[in-house]
Amino acid sequence: MKIPVYQVDAFTSRVFAGNPAAVCPLDAWLPDDQLQSIATENNLSETAYIVREDGGYRIRWFTPGVEVDLCGHATLASGWVMFNLLGQTGDSMTFQSKSGPLSVARAGDLLTLDFPARPPKPVEGSDELIAALGGEPLEFLAARDTMAVYGSEEEVRALRPDFKRLAQLDAWAFIVTATGRDCDFVSRFFAPAKGIDEDPVTGSAHCTLIPFWAGRYGKNHLHARQVSRRGGELFCELAGDRVKIAGHAALFLEGSIYL
Repeated sequence: MKIPVYQVDAFTSRVFAGNPAAVCPLDAWLPDDQLQSIATENNLSETAYIVREDGGYRIRWFTPGVEVDLCGHATLASGWVMFNLLGQTGDSMTFQSKSGPLSVARAGDLLTLDFPARPPKPVEGSDELIAALGGEPLEFLAARDTMAVYGSEEEVRALRPDFKRLAQLDAWAFIVTATGRDCDFVSRFFAPAKGIDEDPVTGSAHCTLIPFWAGRYGKNHLHARQVSRRGGELFCELAGDRVKIAGHAALFLEGSIYL
């Protein structure tokens, strides 16, 4: 069996930046263990699978270790592949997913995701969490992910978390964030228990970051950067109980997987 695979760098306009995702269009679903094995072999933060269903498309995402319920950068990458390589017409399409319908719209070379908002609520930060993250966080909140807010972009950039300690804590993943020097906010994202020590650019984390920072700034349109080593740029909007996350993408690789 031969499966097409595309590797796309998402939330960047150039290769070797942003967040790389593998996109695999399938004629029909393979067994889950095979989907997981392919994602493990790809060894990227996410592999997205797309199957035509009921006149539309369904999308699923796998890290090297587990299937996840929502992934932004691999959805952006999948939309780019659909529009630019697989003949998707029009300026908008919708994927069905475990998190409900997710649309991708294009305007020129900018793609916009429409995702559910996940507003965070204040929580207590344990001494173990503070020690594992490092620095001096000002406050903690949580939705799916636990989020620590710091006083400056420099503090967020300087963090060197203890990933082994983070992986042992009771949380899906960890967001660290602060106001930005040349943007509204910056962030980083750590998910060592899911096989990803640091994710380069994380769309799903912005489902939590956008409502938080929109509330702090009192505005719904925000410019964000994820300040990982590769880095990424996101143009964000809070739209009621949804968030819109826009960015660019660049094709790095096109090939085939043989099973």
